[in-house]
Order: sequence, then C-alpha cells, then structure tokens
Amino acid sequence: MRNVLDNCKHKGLTTPLQRVAASWLSSCLLFLTLSVSGAAVADDSKGDEILSAIVGVRAEVPITARTAAALGTERQGSGVVIDEDGLIVTIGYLILEASRVEVTLADSLTVPVNIVAYDHDTGFGLLRTVHPIDTTPMKLGKSADVEESTQLLISGYGGAAAAQPAIVVSRRVFAGYWEYLLENAIFTAPPYRNFGGAALVSTDGELMGVGSLIVGDAVQGQQQIPGNMFVPIDILKPILKDLVTSGRASGSSRPWLGVYTEEFRERLFVTRVADQGPAAKAGIETGDIIVAVDGQEVASMEDFYRRVWAQGDAGTQAALTVLRGSKLMNITVESGNRYEWLRLNPV
Repeated sequence: MRNVLDNCKHKGLTTPLQRVAASWLSSCLLFLTLSVSGAAVADDSKGDEILSAIVGVRAEVPITARTAAALGTERQGSGVVIDEDGLIVTIGYLILEASRVEVTLADSLTVPVNIVAYDHDTGFGLLRTVHPIDTTPMKLGKSADVEESTQLLISGYGGAAAAQPAIVVSRRVFAGYWEYLLENAIFTAPPYRNFGGAALVSTDGELMGVGSLIVGDAVQGQQQIPGNMFVPIDILKPILKDLVTSGRASGSSRPWLGVYTEEFRERLFVTRVADQGPAAKAGIETGDIIVAVDGQEVASMEDFYRRVWAQGDAGTQAALTVLRGSKLMNITVESGNRYEWLRLNPV
C-alpha cells in the first residue's frame, strides 16, 4: 500500500471549499496510518491481497449494437472478483451488448470471461471467468453505513499504484439522462479518472460501491465541486442470486420510453430519442420539452421517471404533454421493454 501513501503527496483539490480540502487531507493522513485492512501499516501484503481482487475489463462491442454510437465498440474499465468461482461485478455499460469480454488479473494474466448478467435498474454487470483463478475475492460491505465524510479508498485495475484516498461528500438521489434512477447514490471527491467499474473500498477492505461516472456536482450548491458517483453495493445483494441463475432480476420490467433528456431551469428538454424506440415511434422529437405525464407536471428527470414508472409495467401507455415550439401537444407513448430493444449478445 506504500504507493497509495505516496500518491497523497502529489494529488490535491483545486476547489475553494475548505471543508472538502480538509477532508482530503484527513483522508491522506488516514491512509498514512491505516492499511485498507484497518490495521497499522506494518505489512503491505494484506492490502495488496485486497486490491488484487480488482481486475481490468476489456469488452468488444459490434458496430451494430444499439449502444455502439454512444458508448463505443471498445470499452475498458475495471471489475471486482467477489466469489471463489471467479464471479466479477463491474459497471454494466462496459459489457452491455458485448460480443467478447476478457479480464486482466493482478499478475497481468488475461483470461476470457462469460457475461453472466446486466441489470439496468441498478447499473451492475456480472462476469465469470471461464477457468478457475487464484484470486482472493473481495468481501461485500454494507454501503448503508457509508455516510457523508466517510473516508474510503478508490481503486481501478493496477494495484496500489492505481489507488486513491477519497471522502464521501454526498448521499442522494441520482437521475441519469438514460432513464436511470438511483435512490441513494454515493458521491466522492476528489475525482478519480479511471472510474468505470472501479472499487470503492472501506478501511476494512470491503467493497462498498462500484464506479459509474465522473460528475461536476459531487457537492451541489453555489460552489460545486467535481467527483465521482458510485453505485452502492447494497442494492446488488437482493438480486445477486437471480442475476447469477437467470441473468435478470426477478419481477416485471419498468416501462421504457427511449427518450434522453436534460434539465434546464426546471424544464425537461429531449436531447435525443432512441432509434426505433417507443418515443420515436410515437412522434417525440429532439427539442421537445416534456411538460407533464398523465396530466401531472414534471420539472426534472426524477419527476419524469417516477411519473412514468407509476403507470405500470413495461407495455403500459404513458400520456405525455410536450411543448414543441409554441405549441402544446399530447402524445401517448406505448412503453417498451429496454431488454427487448437492446441487441444483447452474451458471450
């Protein structure tokens, strides 16, 4: 873990918020005196063993994939080995619609993997190595215990040199423009660049979250600061068995419209619509402003999703009111199932 400690000397925050800067310094000091196993740094081997569970993930995606234009056809990030049989959790967009995936272990050995599952509601993806591997899995922690000012470690693939101390600066709802909503996302600072699938690790060496995004508003308000958004590991636990056995969480799918939006001054603008998706078929256009769902006004992505999902399961109709130019229009969209629209091609 000594390389982690050296990183503290060379990294810093540019934000003027002294509270966050002080937390960053405190985080560095924490890892000067503690290893990720929670013991005094007398032996780096335990920390190295914990970080060895973090693997590199590389996916190849066909050019014909629905997500190829937005996410690319070659995707790289990290994942975390979480059981003795080579099960790996990563962020789902890395492997979505992939035709081939491989992982690189801590000893630089590259091995093929099978895609086990992709879950849109949480954002998690699961892989499993084709052959047994000699890697100690990382234990799943209790992310409910992660509060603001909690000091943690972020690490992508690369061992101690890739690790960075961080501070939790916010726990709140996160709404993504791709019809995605997390109730209690974890936001950390300072930013970690190689965030895709990175591990958020407690001082006990347990996995608390998986890296999803870099954001400009990890701390909100007049003086926003950048950081990362992590998907809490707790939301994987209730669906893990279903994902492993059937590749999907049990239960019905939420209605999906195939509309991508952006908030601006309490207005919800359509930035694009999914090709051949429900919204496109119904006549929703880029530039439309979504005003209401089923007669109830919406002013944010969170409002919009909750209104649509309240209508029922995938296949239900969503009555949208949109402003196009100076004209209000009522458009009914027959929702679909996102999984049926995606061109999934499991390895």
